[in-house]
Amino acid sequence: MNTIFRVITPCPKSPTSFGRSIRNCVAFVAAVMLSIGTSRTSADDPAATEVTNLSLLIDTAIDQQNQAAGVPVVEQATPETILRRTTLDLAGRIPTARELDWYLAQPEAQRRQLLVDRLLALPDFEFHLRNSLDEMLLPEHPNDGEFREYLLTAVRDRRPWSRMFQEMMLAEPAEGSEKGAAQFLRTRIRELDDLTNDTAVKFFGVNISCAKCHDHPLVADWTQDHYYGMQAFFNRTYSSKKNQLLEKPFGNVRFKTTEGEDRDATMMFLTGQVIADQTPEFTEEERKQLEEKVRKLEREDDAETVPVSFSPRRALIEAALADTEELFFARNIVNRTWARLLGTGIVDPPDQMHSGNPASHPELLRSLARNLISTDYDLRHLIRGIVLSQTYSRSSRWTSQSPPPAAQSFAVAASRALTPRQLGASLLIACRSAESWPTVEQTRQQPEDWLKRRTDLENQANGWMREFEQPGEDFQIAVDEALFFSNNQRVQTDLLRDSGDRITGSLKAAQTPQLKARQLWRIVYSRDPDDEELQAATNWLTGADEQQLPRIQSLVWAVLAGTEFRFNH
Repeated sequence: MNTIFRVITPCPKSPTSFGRSIRNCVAFVAAVMLSIGTSRTSADDPAATEVTNLSLLIDTAIDQQNQAAGVPVVEQATPETILRRTTLDLAGRIPTARELDWYLAQPEAQRRQLLVDRLLALPDFEFHLRNSLDEMLLPEHPNDGEFREYLLTAVRDRRPWSRMFQEMMLAEPAEGSEKGAAQFLRTRIRELDDLTNDTAVKFFGVNISCAKCHDHPLVADWTQDHYYGMQAFFNRTYSSKKNQLLEKPFGNVRFKTTEGEDRDATMMFLTGQVIADQTPEFTEEERKQLEEKVRKLEREDDAETVPVSFSPRRALIEAALADTEELFFARNIVNRTWARLLGTGIVDPPDQMHSGNPASHPELLRSLARNLISTDYDLRHLIRGIVLSQTYSRSSRWTSQSPPPAAQSFAVAASRALTPRQLGASLLIACRSAESWPTVEQTRQQPEDWLKRRTDLENQANGWMREFEQPGEDFQIAVDEALFFSNNQRVQTDLLRDSGDRITGSLKAAQTPQLKARQLWRIVYSRDPDDEELQAATNWLTGADEQQLPRIQSLVWAVLAGTEFRFNH
C-alpha cells in the first residue's frame, strides 16, 4: 500500500517532481505490475484588442506589485504546458496528440491567441463552463440534470452572468431547460439559513453565517442586521404542491438581538442599503384569507394562485445589480473565475470578501469587476482576458533553493488537481490512439460531428466522475481513488484494453521502444519524454515479444496514475 501511494499520491507543492514521479512509476511497474496483462488578429478585431488590454492590465498590476516587493517571477511555461493547461481550463480535458501537432505548427507570435479563440469556439468550452458553474453553485447535487441542462442552455445562449443570476433568483415557472433555473433555490428551500447564506456566499463572496446569533466576532463588517436583512429577502419564499417556487404576499423576519430584544428585520443588502418594503397594507381578514390560499397552494395541485404585488427576491436582484461602490456581485464572479484559472483568488478564501481579509490586488479586482459590468457580464470576455495574460502562462516550476513566494503573488503558476469531470474526460482522451480523434481541420470543417463526439465524451466522463473526489484546499488523493486505479477491473477493461483504437494497440504497432515511449508521452502528457524518462521507458519495454502487451499496459497504467496526469500544472 505504501508503494502504491508513492506512485499516485501527489505533492502539488513540488511541481519539479513530476518527471521523477514518472520514473518512480516505471520502477514500481517493473517490480509489481508484470501481471497487468480561425481567428482574426487583434488589429482587425476591436473586441480582441479590448481583451489584449485586459490581459495587459492584469500583467501590469501583478508585475508592478511583485517588483515593488522584490518578489522574483518565474519564466513562462513551455508551449506544451501552456497548451495542456489552457485546454484543461477552457475545454475541460487534455488536448489530443493531433491538437498538440497543430499548436506547435502555428506561428509563435499568434499561437496562444489562435489556441484560445479555437477553444472558446468549441462546444467543449460550453460543457466545461457549465460544469464549473455547476460545481460552484450546486456542489452538493453534482448530478442535478435539470440544473445542468439550464446552465448549458444559458452558456450556449451566451447569457450575461447578471441575467443568469436573475433567472435563478426569480425561479419563475418555466418549461424545458429553463425550469432548471429554479434548482438553486429549490434545493435549499427547506432551510432558510442555507438559502440565505449560500446566496451570499455563491453570488456575493460573503459568508455571513457567523452573524446569525450575534454580530460577527471577528469581522466588523457583518452584524445581525446584515444576516437577517439578507434573510428577509427569502423569508416569503415557499414551494407549492406543484413544486413551483412562489412568494407569500406578506411576511416578516423576527429575531432576537444579543441584548435580548425582539426585532423585525429590515430588508438590507450587504452594502447596508435598506430596501423599502412596498407590501400593501392588509386587513386582518384579508391576511387570513391570503394565508389560507397559501396553505391550499402548498397542499393542492389545482389551488388558486395568490397574486403578489411586491417581490423581495426581485428587490434583492435590483439592489445587487445597482451596487456601484462595493461591487459585491461583479467582484465575486471575477474572483471565483480568477481562482479557478490561477488556483488562488485575489480574495482568498473566496467567501471572505470583507475588510478584515483584503484583496491581494484590490485595484486590479475592482478594474476587472468594472470591466465585466461594462461588457454586460460577459464571462467569455473575462476568461479570455485572463488566459491570454502572461500571469496565467507562467511556469509552475520553482527551481530556486529559496522558499517559493506566496500564492497570491501569482509569481509562479499553481498546480491544480483536476476536477472529477476533467479527469474522467481526460482519461477517455488518453486511453485512445492519436488517430481516434479528428484533426483540428476536421473539427473546423465538420463541427456537428465534433459536437456529437464531444457530447458522447461528456456523457462517458459522467460515468467516471463518481470514482473521484472533488478537489478542495490542500487536496490529496483519497484512498478510494488510489485503490480504484490499482485494483478496479474497469481500469483494465476500459483504459488498458488491447484493441486497434486504443493506446495499447497503437503502441503495439510502433516499431521501436523509443517510438512507443514518445507516442505514449505525447498522447498522455502532451509532450515528449525527457532523456531519463525515455531511457527508463525504453529499458522497460525492451524484452521478449510475449511480454510486450503486459509491459505496455503496465507502463500506460503508470503514466495515467502518476502525479503529472492528475494535476493541471
